[in-house]
Amino acid sequence: MSDPSAAAPAPHYTAEETRHRILAIVAASSGNLVEWFDFYVYAFTALYFSSSFFPNSDPTVQLLQTAGVFAAGFLMRPIGGWLFGRIADRTGRKSSMLISVSMMCFGSLMIAVLPTYAQIGSWAPLLLLVARLIQGLSVGGEYGTTATYMSEVALRGRRGFFSSFQYVTLIGGQLLAVLVIVIMETLLDKEQITDWGWRIPFVIGAVAAVVSIFLRRTMTETQKADVIKSDKAGSLSELFRHHTPAFLTVLGYTAGGSLIFYTFTTYMQKYLVNTVHMPVKTASYIMTVALFLYMCMQPLFGALSDRIGRRSSMLMFGALGTLCTVPILSTLQYVTNPIVAGVLIVAALAIVSFYTSISGIVKAEMFPPEVRALGVGLAYALGNAIFGGSAEFVALSMKTAGYEQMFYWYVTVMMVIALLVSLRLPRQARYLHQDH
Repeated sequence: MSDPSAAAPAPHYTAEETRHRILAIVAASSGNLVEWFDFYVYAFTALYFSSSFFPNSDPTVQLLQTAGVFAAGFLMRPIGGWLFGRIADRTGRKSSMLISVSMMCFGSLMIAVLPTYAQIGSWAPLLLLVARLIQGLSVGGEYGTTATYMSEVALRGRRGFFSSFQYVTLIGGQLLAVLVIVIMETLLDKEQITDWGWRIPFVIGAVAAVVSIFLRRTMTETQKADVIKSDKAGSLSELFRHHTPAFLTVLGYTAGGSLIFYTFTTYMQKYLVNTVHMPVKTASYIMTVALFLYMCMQPLFGALSDRIGRRSSMLMFGALGTLCTVPILSTLQYVTNPIVAGVLIVAALAIVSFYTSISGIVKAEMFPPEVRALGVGLAYALGNAIFGGSAEFVALSMKTAGYEQMFYWYVTVMMVIALLVSLRLPRQARYLHQDH
């Protein structure tokens, strides 16, 4: 499974330069963690606040409506991917990341103080939607720019390892969101959380975003001045005139990767409660442990990609995802033991790790610096918005219609597509080795 050029010769870095690059990755990662904490808090608190914004006697319908708003936030991602990708390529990665985390701060604060349906009627779900659209725009710009920045600043020869920390912090944001819920469930009863406790995580997210703004101000810009001045920088016409095959390749495997990622992370808590019929607290505990182990896997799979190559990792992801998705979800549906459920979820997340650990770097390696943030951000945002953001909505819709098994096969078909598209990946980086 080894790619001929997987282990490219690593240049010599001084101790000072190594330290500087690692600190830059830490600064970028800290903001990334806050962004994803703020975004995922919505998914994990939906079980509690859905009745406050969508009054209905059927809990599945309430979850379906909140999942619809969650999906709507994803629909803003392509706009965010284009807007912030253009900003990052034309003015610099640092300014783009500062703007995106500021917008996430505003969106979280807005949800934290939002009146309920009982207080302002239909304005409540409308304003909730507006807040989610703002957060979706922010996250749409966050992924591409952060992936680009971390790939450019990472140490050559170990780029898979260091770039994996984008998903360490992305998963860490999810994990912190779950941990906050677990703590609230320990300290507060269900009525207190439903009445007002669900607002606490959004306040925490807004405050943390302010801290990350100051941390990101310390980062060094990686986009070169001559590239910023180029007419090609951040240009859609340049992207599609010369890099359409790379764009379509990234779009193809992002579709399957995002769908299976959200299936076994954000949707899995609801699946355990709504389909497996486990208590909410038990589901939260299972997902806390599973996400922690998943987070720890990322550097290991990232380092593995430095040895066997990005293409080999992606082919393993596509093949194992195709073979194992239906068996895992079908078995999980009838599991009553929380430990067995946790093992199955961790096994699925190990398969997903072949993709998530190198998600950013494998995309960045396919575009030149003048359209890198735009190409990565827009391709990711489109695939993520259409397939990742709709995962919960599609799953719940099929369950409501009585065809839940169809969702398992839907994910499998998308994994087949990811496998086929991964065959188009080059065996070595096209551009990054030339940049630094």
